[in-house]
Amino acid sequence: MFADVYAAQGSSFETLLSVARDFSPRIERCSPDEVVLDLTGLTRLFGDAKTIADQLRRTAADRGLCVRIAIAGTRTAARLLARDRVGITIVETGDEARAVESLRLELLEIFADPQIDESPRAHTSNPEPRIPNPVTITLRRWGLRTLGDLAALPADDVATRLGQTGVAWQRLARGEDPAPLVPSVPEERFEQALDLEWPIDGLEPLSFVLARLMEPLSAHLERRDRGAAVLHIRLHLVTREVHERSLQLPAPMRDARTLRTLALLDLESHPPSAAIDRVVVAVDPTPGRVIQFSLLTRPLPSPEQLSTLMARLTALMGEGRCGSAITVDSWEPGAFEMTPFSLRDSRDVHGHGPQSLRDTENKNCLGDIAASGPRLAIRRFRFPIPARVRVDLGIPVRVTSDRRGISGGKVETYAGPWRTSGGWWVEDTKKYWERDEWDVTLSDGATYRVFRERDTDAWFIEGVVD
Repeated sequence: MFADVYAAQGSSFETLLSVARDFSPRIERCSPDEVVLDLTGLTRLFGDAKTIADQLRRTAADRGLCVRIAIAGTRTAARLLARDRVGITIVETGDEARAVESLRLELLEIFADPQIDESPRAHTSNPEPRIPNPVTITLRRWGLRTLGDLAALPADDVATRLGQTGVAWQRLARGEDPAPLVPSVPEERFEQALDLEWPIDGLEPLSFVLARLMEPLSAHLERRDRGAAVLHIRLHLVTREVHERSLQLPAPMRDARTLRTLALLDLESHPPSAAIDRVVVAVDPTPGRVIQFSLLTRPLPSPEQLSTLMARLTALMGEGRCGSAITVDSWEPGAFEMTPFSLRDSRDVHGHGPQSLRDTENKNCLGDIAASGPRLAIRRFRFPIPARVRVDLGIPVRVTSDRRGISGGKVETYAGPWRTSGGWWVEDTKKYWERDEWDVTLSDGATYRVFRERDTDAWFIEGVVD
């Protein structure tokens, strides 16, 4: 048995939802001003259907709501009756088709568009015309006017002319439910707050406050099988300012000590400007992670340990200086960017994860043979090594350097030049480059990547080819 509660336009949905939750834990939201309650098993608690309806209407009136209530054996019949009739309507289980057969055909459009108001008051208070549903137009052309007219048609003929949409509308016209009730889950806040008797200043007393807040928050996440995806810290200062920090966590976690450590390390780098008199800790929840360890690979550090380590390194080195360096799609020499560090999945060891992306690109560019055979790689120097290069007819013939380990020698073979330039559109002059690159094999047997800066005519050794 289901009860449909339909409130007047402009009513607060939160108030309507609060009234409904006072009677049933299983509630489905149908539109901004309509909810359906599952009354199964509530007759022993509140009485028969008439008593429940009276209490529902009385509770809603006490909170300033004017509602219509319909109780029937199906949600579809209850919704249709509540939209058409004022007051309280009660239909015995099994009589739904007979109760709705006299209703207007246009009422079925509320199932196609939940925002449509097909109550009689909507036709008098809303002067704006509304485009009817195409199925309604077709049924009107057939001469149908009520739900009973549609329900009486042969189901096979309706399916032949209107398809599955027509079959679904005919079932609704008989008061049948298209699907089970889907209860609306109340929004749950994962937040803890503490008002301090005396303002505190410094991280040491703040750590005790955060520990007191993180413990119940972690327990709440544990009970709901959730993990924290984002950690929010709000510190209310004595100056009436609010110091807010948000930490994006690399993996869902709910360990209280880890969350407190991450918050303290972040606040160490971004301390508040005044004493604190209120602390609020909140998280954005996400489903807890499921860990399946492998018997063939070594166990990796947990996300909690990794997050703590990266937070300590970031506090020591500064923002943007810790992570994983990846190359960017640019012709700029040595261009790279830092991304958040994450552990490789076990699939990466066998070449099926993100780390094998470069192998895939090489395979696409060089073919299957080049991808499976030996490859050349340039071992770049962190800073290019100055070199002295003798040029004959624009071609380097000898390379020497003062760097230990690079003896230099006569150029045996060469390839190049490859001329590149860029960064001239950036105001920062350090981003500008204009260079000629060569790959040279010297008499000592080593192959180097050398380049000449055309604006200064200076030569450098960029790396060695392995």
